[in-house]
Amino acid sequence: MSLRTAQRASLVDQVIDQLKEQITSGSWQMNGKIPTETVLAEQLGVGRNTVREAVRALTHAGLLECRQGDGTYVRATSELSGAMLRRLRQAEQLEILEVRRALEVESARLAATRRTDEDILRIEAALAERERAWELDDPDFFVEADLAFHMAVAHATHNLVLIDLFEDFSAALRASITAAGTSLNKSYIPHDAIARAIAAGDATAAERASHACMEHILIALTDA
Repeated sequence: MSLRTAQRASLVDQVIDQLKEQITSGSWQMNGKIPTETVLAEQLGVGRNTVREAVRALTHAGLLECRQGDGTYVRATSELSGAMLRRLRQAEQLEILEVRRALEVESARLAATRRTDEDILRIEAALAERERAWELDDPDFFVEADLAFHMAVAHATHNLVLIDLFEDFSAALRASITAAGTSLNKSYIPHDAIARAIAAGDATAAERASHACMEHILIALTDA
């Protein structure tokens, strides 16, 4: 998606809308660095101050993050996700995990009844990547791989609202984990049972396996 020259009326609002479109459409990827202020000003045909104001507004909304001396990055892909990020800055880890449990358990149950052959392949590939990340002992990689597995499960539900909720919450959860300085992965919790149950079309087993995984994490957190 290419940027187009902004008209002269309400320049800041127009630039905000165009930058937001780059984010929500996926043209600018989550956690990706956006073009510099100078480049954006040239592409949009506006002054750098106008771009700066637009970026500041989107940063306040939680969609962008300005890193001193580094640049500006996509922090969230929707205003809902941005609102979640702001809310989760004050939330306890237990509260976050309780919400995550609700989303993941229901996703697993629905995925078992609605998954396609392609969904099963994506889930199995994500599971293998998750296991590889653990073996590499790379906490950041593991967090991404773990969330990718659960996102694959969410997509297998074919419930667009649930998928959007999970995508927004995953972005917020990722930021929360990073800010807390912990990956919540002191011990490995296999997800094989979840993948097997979904592949077998066993909704009860998938729900039970997903619930058991989250209980392990919640118990570890409360015992810490």
